[in-house]
Amino acid sequence: MVKILQLFTSEAQLVKSLQKGDAKAQRHLYEKYSARLLAVCVRYINDKMEAEDVLIEGFMKIFDRIDQFKGEGSFEGWMRRLMTNEALMYLRTKRHIKVDLDAPEAQHLPNYEWADASLEVDDLMAVIAKLPTGYRTVFNLYAIEGYSHAEIAEQLGITESTSKSQLHRARALLQDMIKEIENLNQTAEAVKSLKGK
Repeated sequence: MVKILQLFTSEAQLVKSLQKGDAKAQRHLYEKYSARLLAVCVRYINDKMEAEDVLIEGFMKIFDRIDQFKGEGSFEGWMRRLMTNEALMYLRTKRHIKVDLDAPEAQHLPNYEWADASLEVDDLMAVIAKLPTGYRTVFNLYAIEGYSHAEIAEQLGITESTSKSQLHRARALLQDMIKEIENLNQTAEAVKSLKGK
């Protein structure tokens, strides 16, 4: 069996090759990071085909702007930020981002102490994907990407108080949705145990 040597043994070497426009480096970067960066796009854009289009546009921006990466901080973090911005630009262009004042209100205030360890990450991401676009966007930017409300307000063209309100509503709605899932799971388990008797 022939062992394939890695062309790019360090991130710095990969970045240097990308800055020279090396097609092999571009392909390597795409193969290494496309799945992770697609996940970023899908968090904002529910339609997978549209998210893939945004991914391609995002990679084009990464290749075009690679000279702007100065090696300070995480390269993957820099790419994630570009990809997030690309997804937000897509949502703005398609007018998907709006303040979701008409979205369903949660039935209560969120209880921030409450959390269920039995919920898997994939399940939680699926629940987040069901949030209205504005709620989901603010939640992702704040809770997952780590943006401040001031940064979110600037990115989305809303006020900080609107960002805070959207986050508050998203959390409360998420909590309601998760409780509903757990109630359905408990009911299914109860039915299963009754059938077993």
